[in-house]
Amino acid sequence: MDRESRSPGPRRLALFAALVLPVVTSSSLAVADAGTGPLGVTAGAVVSERSDRVGVLFRDGDDVVGGHFCTASVVHSPRRDLVLTAAHCLDGAGELLFAPGYRDGQAPHGVWKVARRVLPERWAERQDEDSDVAFAVLEPDRAGDGIEDVVGAERFATGTVTGATAVTVTGYPSDGETPVTCTNKPTAQGRTQQRIECPGFSGGTSGSPWVNGDGKVVGVLGGHERGGNTDDVSYSVALGTEAARLYGEAVSAP
Repeated sequence: MDRESRSPGPRRLALFAALVLPVVTSSSLAVADAGTGPLGVTAGAVVSERSDRVGVLFRDGDDVVGGHFCTASVVHSPRRDLVLTAAHCLDGAGELLFAPGYRDGQAPHGVWKVARRVLPERWAERQDEDSDVAFAVLEPDRAGDGIEDVVGAERFATGTVTGATAVTVTGYPSDGETPVTCTNKPTAQGRTQQRIECPGFSGGTSGSPWVNGDGKVVGVLGGHERGGNTDDVSYSVALGTEAARLYGEAVSAP
């Protein structure tokens, strides 16, 4: 099953009237979100600095409530304007929007417009599942700040050994209005893919970041079968030289 969720039809956007709302974060919630619980168990993601860096993608003109179709996350970049997702989430026409930390119809850190999409050539040419990773450059907010200035960012890492440490996957099922999270150790799925066993990662969770204990994003839900044909096993491209080149393109191009 494609982990991208396709909404049944457009609904008017109703979030721009409340772009910034306060978010309460506690140290105990942050610890819980860091993935210190049992492995392979999916639960609701608590509000924390880390979970606020993950958000939903939806199309301009759609109401984000019930209309978000993929997940993305903020990763560090010199311009502080970059999010990571799966390449198949950035296919198609129309303008895209990103709402980090989205919960229950509210966008506590604003709604951000995608200014540019950066996809691998092999994906653009033939939708190669080993290239199912992409970046989106966001426009600054009205104050001129980048998304990273507002919510912070994780570090994008390539060339890490699959399964060296456990990772925490956080994403937004399209049939829910809050994120879910699960921690487990990924395993190799051949030379170019990795997999993780975490229940309940259904449509809409494509693009979910795989973050290790050092705060490095070492995977992104997608790849094989566009993320997997069951809700309980998810996949990611093994982030290597192609992903490193793509990141370099995303941060260097104007």
